[in-house]
Amino acid sequence: MDKWEGKVALVTGASAGIGAQIVKDLVKHGMKVVGVARRLEKIQELEKELKNCKGELKAIRCDITSEEDIKNVFAWIENNWGAVNVLVNNAATLTLQPLSDCNTEAIKSMFDTNVIGLSIFARESVNSMKSHFTEGHIININSYVGHLIFGVKGMAPYCATKNAVTVLTESLRRELGANNQTIKVTSLSPGLVDTEMTGMVIPNGLPQLKPKDVSDTLIYCLSTPPGINITELTVMKVGDVIF
Repeated sequence: MDKWEGKVALVTGASAGIGAQIVKDLVKHGMKVVGVARRLEKIQELEKELKNCKGELKAIRCDITSEEDIKNVFAWIENNWGAVNVLVNNAATLTLQPLSDCNTEAIKSMFDTNVIGLSIFARESVNSMKSHFTEGHIININSYVGHLIFGVKGMAPYCATKNAVTVLTESLRRELGANNQTIKVTSLSPGLVDTEMTGMVIPNGLPQLKPKDVSDTLIYCLSTPPGINITELTVMKVGDVIF
């Protein structure tokens, strides 16, 4: 991780769970991290917690479904810190409901956050990296269900969004590779993780990863030497067979 010390990372969904843990670990590794989420006060609490660490954290409120908000985040980074070197697309939302009962707003919310917002962040990050002629790494926090064509009961729209992330991630990697860009692209797909989001829908007692497990896996992906790109990595708790 030494090569990333002093470099800029952008983490979405940074207010809790996996995103908050990733922010903590990147700052402790000496990165300058921009953490974005709707709940600004939560990220500001992290700012205070991490103020004596090797790196630093800047909290910015951002509605992932607002392109204007997203572009404002990139404008702040450009004006204050320069290029985005690492993007962690972590923000996601889930409504547990059969497709036949799921209202339109819930479906739109999942696609707007999990697919469209992710795509805009990836696009703007690539443009930032290109304009500064810097190497970079885009890591999309996907899901094991993003590789299941048959989906999961009550999670059809969510599974569809994560399948879209699988396709978008690999397509972006191929696009950049064809253009000889030194930008790595990784799909990181956890199984069950003990977070606020899954706590609403997953029964207690099932084997689940902790956010720290996912963050450690992400650090592993970032630590690869030049020329090595982990394109897809699935991480699950031993005994996780719910899907």
